[in-house]
Amino acid sequence: MTTTPRSPRLLLLSTVTLAVAGVALLGAPHGQKPSAPTTSSTAHAATDSSAATAAPAASQPSAPPRRPSTASASSTPPVVESALPPHGEGVAGDRAIQRSLEEAWPADLPAADERELLTAGRALLRADATGIGRAKWPTVFPDSVQAVVPAFATARFRIQAAIARRDGSPDKAVVHLVWAGMDRGGTFTDLRITDWFFTRTIKKGAATWTPQPRT
Repeated sequence: MTTTPRSPRLLLLSTVTLAVAGVALLGAPHGQKPSAPTTSSTAHAATDSSAATAAPAASQPSAPPRRPSTASASSTPPVVESALPPHGEGVAGDRAIQRSLEEAWPADLPAADERELLTAGRALLRADATGIGRAKWPTVFPDSVQAVVPAFATARFRIQAAIARRDGSPDKAVVHLVWAGMDRGGTFTDLRITDWFFTRTIKKGAATWTPQPRT
């Protein structure tokens, strides 16, 4: 039997193919088949890992909301009692009233201006309450007011405390007075409060404080 010889070209291709396969087998680790990782399996593993990590946190009960602390409210000292003396204390309590006014409203006027304002403020209050000296202040007490019967008896009228302070600007001031008196009905009341307002004016080249009519 005569056998047809194989083509040299076919033999060369077979040899090259066997050589490439041998190199691939030699490069792979011993006992492990060469395989290429897939993107889908890697993404799936990452997803499973994050889910496993988040699961314990989700299963834990959430902390209850914190209630506002009541320590500050319970430890707050009681309200400080007023420094003013009780009603009916008499002349003995006037010094405490004066001290309370001065501490609550520190002085902010020159001493000369303060003295002038206090003198005028006391005189205005006495004229308003008892009728004495109203004619001295025609702009504050016009004729119609001067004819009004005084509401308080002179004998039972007393200024308990007074201060003079600025009223928003250097040319304005207020005299704050606390006083006591008995009205025409025979009722005596102390710790009454009256304010008189003044503006600084220039008369004959000198500055003076002029009281403003009460509205």
